[in-house]
Amino acid sequence: MDIRPSPIAGSWYPSNPVRLRRAIEHYLAQATPPGLSGRIWGLLAPHAGLRYSGPVAAWAFACIRGGTPDIIVIVSPWHRGSDTPLITTGHAAYETPLGVVEVDADAIAQLDAALCAHAGYGLARRRYDDEHAIEIELPFLQCVLGPFRLLPVMMADQRTTTAAALGAALAATVRGRDVLLIASSDLSHYEPASVAHRLDAELLRRVAAFDPDAVIAAESEGAGYACGSGAIAAVLWACRDLGADQVTIVRYGTSGDVEPDAPWVVGYGAAAIWQAA
Repeated sequence: MDIRPSPIAGSWYPSNPVRLRRAIEHYLAQATPPGLSGRIWGLLAPHAGLRYSGPVAAWAFACIRGGTPDIIVIVSPWHRGSDTPLITTGHAAYETPLGVVEVDADAIAQLDAALCAHAGYGLARRRYDDEHAIEIELPFLQCVLGPFRLLPVMMADQRTTTAAALGAALAATVRGRDVLLIASSDLSHYEPASVAHRLDAELLRRVAAFDPDAVIAAESEGAGYACGSGAIAAVLWACRDLGADQVTIVRYGTSGDVEPDAPWVVGYGAAAIWQAA
């Protein structure tokens, strides 16, 4: 199998599988999200180094522990420059210290076709990428779920038109399947804690209001910031098309919770996107 080797194991998270699983299980044991009486379609989870965002991310993944989705969609920002709006992997699988996660090639092809039909462009393939925002979520999923296939999408263009087109194409691609969609995004970056808390509270308010347009608009309005605002919006649109009607913020934190003496922080939020029973 053509496997993408991990470029971040040993730096962003432990390369030793025993240490990695122990750390994730520790964070999950401390996560007690509220019970949601309905079907969870999506999550918001942060994607910083495990020691920083892991305690918050665990609250999102604890919501779906023991679930059995057959396909996981992860939408993240592309943190590098690119002349193509949307990117996916050119490999057949991702590797983490906890094992191999197979990519759903058929779903990628279907999404590519849907995007070409409705947006006029498809998915660019990248091999041996060093994007962390997809991979950092995988060990959590490997701990809380059984086997699944992955549909990864990285957004170099997070404008409203691109996010809306991606959301609609994703919903069309996975409709009828047992799917979970994940928006991989951190919140404010490198702000004093008091500023970060204000910006993050407003951004998460817009997420909780199920308002993808407002999530993307937050940065231009100076009201809030998320590095994956387009990814969040795309997942919200896709989940709404699939039937979701609620968003619950389950946890918020910052890097200052880990390094309280730092002059600036990065914000992290965890949320569940769900359909009331």
